[in-house]
Amino acid sequence: MPAPTIKIEHARFALTLDAERRIVQDASILIEGQRIARVGKAADLADIGADRVIDGRRFVVTPGLYNGHMHISYAHAVRGIFPDDLANRLFHVFNLQTAMTEEEEYLTTQLGLLEVLQNGTTSLLDPGTTRFPDACFQAYQDSGIRVVWAEQVTDRPAPVKLPMWPADEAVARTAAFIDRWHGRLDGRMQAMAMAFSCETASAELLQGLKRLVDEKGVALTLHHQSGEAERARYQQEHGATPTEYLERLGVLGSNVLLAHVLGLNAAEVDAVARTGTSVVMCPTSAMKEAKGLHLNGNLPEFWAKGVNVAFGSDSANSSNHLDVVRSANLAALQYKDARRDLAMISAEAALEMATLSSAKAFGQGDTLGSIEAGKKADLVLFDTHRPEWQALFNPVNNLIYNADGRGVDTVIVDGRIVVQGGKQTWVDTDALYGKVQEIGESLQARTGITFPRSRWPIV
Repeated sequence: MPAPTIKIEHARFALTLDAERRIVQDASILIEGQRIARVGKAADLADIGADRVIDGRRFVVTPGLYNGHMHISYAHAVRGIFPDDLANRLFHVFNLQTAMTEEEEYLTTQLGLLEVLQNGTTSLLDPGTTRFPDACFQAYQDSGIRVVWAEQVTDRPAPVKLPMWPADEAVARTAAFIDRWHGRLDGRMQAMAMAFSCETASAELLQGLKRLVDEKGVALTLHHQSGEAERARYQQEHGATPTEYLERLGVLGSNVLLAHVLGLNAAEVDAVARTGTSVVMCPTSAMKEAKGLHLNGNLPEFWAKGVNVAFGSDSANSSNHLDVVRSANLAALQYKDARRDLAMISAEAALEMATLSSAKAFGQGDTLGSIEAGKKADLVLFDTHRPEWQALFNPVNNLIYNADGRGVDTVIVDGRIVVQGGKQTWVDTDALYGKVQEIGESLQARTGITFPRSRWPIV
């Protein structure tokens, strides 16, 4: 039986992200089953029919967007409760997460998936904070999204509440997680390894996880930062910077994603580039937490050295939003200002980081990240009949500097339409919103972790 076909016809622009970075005006895209069959001018595809035709005249079409570091399951129910100047936020975050029930995590995961899909994210990476994967798997299945996830492991005490196992047991748990989940959902689900950080993982654990992912052909991720204080401590304990320590252990490589990566010096940036390691930057989280990007942000250096860069939102209590377009916008703005250099991170570079560069960081560059024949059909259609898209001459500038994810009309994942007209059909949103509000109230009451609702009087 022939694969079902979808044709996007007469798109206003298609931002292909192909090798020539072509922007096709008045474009048509033919999808056969899970893959893109043809991309070109509408006139050249005019004689080709399809089972379903989407009138693209009001749309700019992009590859699916990536969220490369998103703690999906625990923050939505208590989003926004923390005062801006709360220094020990993470301590409360992990205590709140530990108190969540299986049903609560399932429902908050539904909300996270709803938000990212409706903002154009077709692929996300959850770095191991899901506590009830069996329940949350159903949400991933229903939503149709593409996901990489892990079980985070540690074998050293952490300053926040994290589960801990001996190194060999932690590696065994990771292997079991990968064996169980990798390749499910017709290949939309991948599993990986997650060491929370090199501070909470011994050399034995880090090396064991790297050997495991090398053997299984999957990836490893961990939180990673540096800075003067960290470098001094690592030099005293290991005779190397934090990043050089990972390189010495053999823990860097093309199947490794380092998240946050703030405060690295030039030698550490070189180590990342030399080993083919990818990085995930979380622009909004970094700025909201006052990380000092003018001093500690390395995004331009990574990009100049050819490092694969992805954007992440961290969590709904770190960035507070899960919109990759807003992250790309911030990346394209903050380094211009911090370096006082208009050439820092162009709109084109920011869009590439959100799509093709992310796909490469995920190990999916051969099959995703651009609109090309033979690649999987993960596509986003932005509605240009909105005031922020007017007037439209350069669609990349409009997308990165004017728009955000609220302009997304249609999302296609693996050749299947999962959002249309800005809506989806897999969850009752009104019921979900009410349930998550109730969860937030209950979590605060059960844990005693509560703060004044507002600095201003609510009457």
